[in-house]
Amino acid sequence: MEEILGIKIDNLTETEIRQKVESFLSEDKFHQIATINPEFILTAQKNSEFKDILNACDLNIADGFGIQLAFLRYGKFLKHRMTGADLMAEILQIANEKRLPVFLVANKNGLSSWEETGDALLKIYPKLTIAGVNLEKENINYKLQTANYKLIFCNFGAPYQEIFLKSPKNGNIRLAMGVGGSFDYLTGKISRAPRFLRQIGLEWLWRLILQPKRAKRIFKAVVIFPIKVLFAKK
Repeated sequence: MEEILGIKIDNLTETEIRQKVESFLSEDKFHQIATINPEFILTAQKNSEFKDILNACDLNIADGFGIQLAFLRYGKFLKHRMTGADLMAEILQIANEKRLPVFLVANKNGLSSWEETGDALLKIYPKLTIAGVNLEKENINYKLQTANYKLIFCNFGAPYQEIFLKSPKNGNIRLAMGVGGSFDYLTGKISRAPRFLRQIGLEWLWRLILQPKRAKRIFKAVVIFPIKVLFAKK
C-alpha cells in the first residue's frame, strides 16, 4: 500500500485485484472499493469526510494516468492501473459466474436510469439478477427495501457516491463501489475513449472533446494535481 497526498492506494497486480474481489464476495460482511483518480485526491484535500471514507475503504485501486506518474514521483512503480468501468466489468463477471444479485443506484438527474443500465448489463451478463433505484445524488440516507442483494453500484460521482455507500444498506451487501460514468458507457450514452488513448493516459482528452463542460475538472486533474504532487513530500 502506498499513499499519495494523504490518500492510501493499494499497489496490486491485476491478478491480485481479482483475488481481493473474489475474497470480498466470499466473506459474509460489507466491503467498500474505490477507484482513486487525481480528482478524488484533490477533492479529499478539502473534504475531510470524503478523505476518511477513502482511507477506510477495503480496497483502493489506482484509476488515472496521473496516479501512475505520482507513484514514479515518489520512486515507486504502480503495478497496475484500472479504471472504474474496467473494475466494474471484472466484478460483474465474477458476480455472473457466482449468480450474485446486484443492486444499481443511478443518479435521477443523470443520463442513464438504473433500468437502462440493467438492461444493458443483462445482455452481457445474462445470469445476473438486477434491481435498482433512481435517486437524487444528495439522498444519502436511502435504505434498501430487501435483504437479497450482494453487490451495490452507485454512479453519483465523487464524493456523493462514496458517502452514500460508506455503510451497508442492509446486512447482506458484501461489496459496494462507486462507478461514476460507467453506467453511461454501458448504455451507450457516452462513448469510451479508444483503447490506445486509455493505454497512453489520454482518456481525459477524449472526455474533454465529448464533454467540454468537464474542462474545469480536467484542468485540476492534469495540471493542478501534478503540481501538488511535484511539490509535496508525500
